Amino acid sequence: MSRAADRLRLLINHLDPSPASIRSEPTFAQTSTYSRPQRLRYTFETDLLTPEQRVFYEENGFLLIKNLVSEEDIDRFRKAFERICRQEVKVPGLVVMRDVAIAKSEFVPDQKAVSKLQDFQEDPELFRYCSLPQILKYVECFTGPNIMAMHTMLINKPPDAGKKTSRHPMHQDLHYFPFRPADRIVCSWTAMEKVTRQNGCLVVLPGTHQGTLQEHDYPEWEGGVNKMYHGVRGYDPQQPRVHLEMEKGDTVFFHPLLIHGSGMNQTQGFRKAISCHYASGDCYYIDVKGTTQENIENEALDIAVRKYGVEGDVHFKDVWMIRGRLVQGERLSL
Repeated sequence: MSRAADRLRLLINHLDPSPASIRSEPTFAQTSTYSRPQRLRYTFETDLLTPEQRVFYEENGFLLIKNLVSEEDIDRFRKAFERICRQEVKVPGLVVMRDVAIAKSEFVPDQKAVSKLQDFQEDPELFRYCSLPQILKYVECFTGPNIMAMHTMLINKPPDAGKKTSRHPMHQDLHYFPFRPADRIVCSWTAMEKVTRQNGCLVVLPGTHQGTLQEHDYPEWEGGVNKMYHGVRGYDPQQPRVHLEMEKGDTVFFHPLLIHGSGMNQTQGFRKAISCHYASGDCYYIDVKGTTQENIENEALDIAVRKYGVEGDVHFKDVWMIRGRLVQGERLSL
């Protein structure tokens, strides 16, 4: 047995001397059962994560790695973003999103009107983020060796226009995904500049990844809500939270059931971050009809029909099969 495994066993026994540990349960149940020490549920042993990091993710559902992406790479991603905003390049399938409070102003072809680039998988430079070796070696700890890049975003949170619309409601990313199991999905989210509470850093509710997928809908905010920004219905703002302030290049990995969001940008600058959701190539699609995810399925399919003129029998999984790209190993079920 490796030294890391020995340390992990000692750490688990120290945390729960009764003798108990967390045992994996079916994804749909999202419950924890305590029994004799066996294994951790959410990570694989790859000799990269320390036992302390694995237990931290087990308990909290996120893990922050400092200075993971180089300044040179981030500057290249920024330039690619600016070229898209200036309409110098056309990226197939890319969705350019604008803040609801500023989208109606006179359009200027630069970043001021753009709040997010979504589905940039066909842009070679931006997609390079998804295959960075230093990112993938961490992703493998959560997904295993077969890795699919499923959802890509570059977020450009604008200065709030006075309507608080730069906020992102508290949500679970699994709400948007018609594939499982949840424990083999992970998001990497990299700060492209210093991220603080003032410019709208990520806010997470530690431990909520151990719960179930909750109902989501548009929050009833007076200033309006951006398109597709669903939030947990009946969210309790009194729950303990952590504000993830980060430096340029810092990267946080988190579980798709972790409840998280971000505050409004109270500065005059933009807050940029780049992210990718990964899933194991062994994951599989599910039918979300009749579930809490049916509302996001209907909205996504409506957008696909209007944007691409798709006709006929189109399913939610079809949208995701187009988005997904293999970055390591084999593409199996997805």
